[in-house]
Amino acid sequence: PSWRLARLFVACCSPTALLSTSHSSSCAAVAMSGKGYGGGKGGYKGGGKGGGGKGGRGNPGKGEYYKNLYGGGGRGKGGGGGGKGGYNEGEGGGGDGSTKRLRTSGGDELRATLLRIDGRPYPAYNDIKDVEYDLGRFSAVVQHVQSDPFAPPSRCYVRVPLAHAAFPPECFSPPARETALRDWLTRRFHAAAKRAGVDQRSGEGGWHGPKGGELLVDLPGQHVLDRSSVVVDRSAAAAGLPGGGAIEARFTVALPARGRSICGEWAAQIFSETLPRLVHEALLHESTDHSALMAHLCSVEDQQAARSQLAGRGLVAFVADGSVLPRATGASDRPMDAASAVPFSSPPSLRVTLPVPNAGSLTGMGLPRGVTLIVGGGFHGKSTLLEALQVGVYDKVSGDGREGVVTDRMAVKVRAEDGRAVTSVDISPFIDHLPFGKRTGAFTTADASGSTSQAASIIEALEGGASALLLDEDTSATNFMIRDARMQALVSADREPIRPFITRVRSLWSERGVSTVLVVGGSGDYFDVADTVLMLHEYTPSDATAAAKDVAARIAGGAPPESKADRGMPPTPRRVLSAPGLTAGMKTHTGRASIRFGDEPELDLGGVEQIVEHSQVRAIAEACLRLGGAARPIDEALAELEASIREGGLDVLRPGWRLGNLAAPRMLEVGAALSRLRGLEVEGSVGGRG
Repeated sequence: PSWRLARLFVACCSPTALLSTSHSSSCAAVAMSGKGYGGGKGGYKGGGKGGGGKGGRGNPGKGEYYKNLYGGGGRGKGGGGGGKGGYNEGEGGGGDGSTKRLRTSGGDELRATLLRIDGRPYPAYNDIKDVEYDLGRFSAVVQHVQSDPFAPPSRCYVRVPLAHAAFPPECFSPPARETALRDWLTRRFHAAAKRAGVDQRSGEGGWHGPKGGELLVDLPGQHVLDRSSVVVDRSAAAAGLPGGGAIEARFTVALPARGRSICGEWAAQIFSETLPRLVHEALLHESTDHSALMAHLCSVEDQQAARSQLAGRGLVAFVADGSVLPRATGASDRPMDAASAVPFSSPPSLRVTLPVPNAGSLTGMGLPRGVTLIVGGGFHGKSTLLEALQVGVYDKVSGDGREGVVTDRMAVKVRAEDGRAVTSVDISPFIDHLPFGKRTGAFTTADASGSTSQAASIIEALEGGASALLLDEDTSATNFMIRDARMQALVSADREPIRPFITRVRSLWSERGVSTVLVVGGSGDYFDVADTVLMLHEYTPSDATAAAKDVAARIAGGAPPESKADRGMPPTPRRVLSAPGLTAGMKTHTGRASIRFGDEPELDLGGVEQIVEHSQVRAIAEACLRLGGAARPIDEALAELEASIREGGLDVLRPGWRLGNLAAPRMLEVGAALSRLRGLEVEGSVGGRG
């Protein structure tokens, strides 16, 4: 019929069909020059993922077409759930590969397959998926193939048997060293890709030009975190490998194309030439500077050893002498040039020495538990010190300058966050009897004020088991922190719903064992409730406790005694999670401090200041999805999740996916994210944490 002839004519004259005959030489040229591809939008729907079923993206006809053309139908199901989920940034497919047994083959077959599909439509790349290719000293797997050249890149991993990697046993024990080794290898793999020039997108000839080849490894920052980018696999499946296991490194590759036709020769070069070079440079001990590696591992081990001693020494934090606390710029987490920075020097009265396994000992300032004030003139380093303390819950890379700053792992930075959502939080210890008799035992709002948001954040931190609160006067709500005598005289206590933080800070410590470290520059009334007062002048600290107490005794404070009276700190109710409004497999999009689940309103995490990497945000998003069906107390659900991650690693967040761009957050940050969800549902509370 005429309509079929018309369709055939259009198909034959499509850009892909017209260009496929001449694309190979240009792709080969790009492969030889090592250039990549640029941006763009578009993409097939269905994409050869199999009949529009679970793995397809919406068009059954196209999926069926490629199934018939290339065979092997239903590629998109990927072991189950291919089309339901997303690779953090909204890319479907990939499924649960944990139960899928991979076919094994050699590098020659991989190259032959790529040359065979050269010039074919992009979905034919699925022919190289789910096969473990033996490339000599390592194997490679393409786990998920992107739907088109403009979609998020394809997920791959390599496995190097432990015997071939040949890292000595001292790199794996104690566990702190293995975590540091994985972090080291991630950095090496990323650096190798950067040196090879394959970490950048570029393109030639516009939309129809050759594009692809970008190979990316998740880039760590200044912090050494538990990561999914490189793992040590000692599972039963890996036990038969030389050395009894494997180092598995995960990365993404933008599989190259010209238009939407495959550049097979270029892809073959990536897997047969570029990838082996990167593995050799990054993942084998023979290519490693052993002394630099051991310095990295020993530094992390010492940091964890120092942190583990804090509670037993009655300390909330420790800052080693010689530490460089300032950062290079407000937009960089790297240290200020040593020539410009003032090294930290501890006050003699607060100086302590902590034994550590590798450096022998660390000497510096021990910040006692209780209520500590950090005071001093403006621009003298108060907030810089507090910022170093708030990230002291994490280990740092050697040379960061803050390797000697360690803080209790359960310390929480709290600030005011106007506009955040609050769901069923008992803020009555701080704020109660709102206008028209509204009580706050289960306070809920979609638009919190500065004072209600800060009160809620403190209660949520206590619910999560916080051991210390870190606050800065500059980022706190003034009326939440204190009311002076004149304001109290004008607005009497029976007309003011807020009971300032100063009325609870002592009982937080005496009754709950929760310390407070507060940067304060405008209210000397806190001298009356402080255990320790640290003064900074020209970035050098001194112990001003005695002087502050003398001032408090000589000069009457601005607030009357009844305002200062500590009112006690009741137990914190444990909220019972009904549903966070999320379902497993929702597409997510993450930013440096934000998450969007499907079409839900954006979750702003800008006020959760102890999130230090985008990779942690991705892990938080996965954790929230995993907790989607939880119907139990939030703290209990988080404790179970933490135990699962401790046993099975970050892969438990999305089993079988081998996501390579996650970094472990604390459960305190996961709980903070849940509490800020605008679709959170809480069905009440049980017991109380006190």
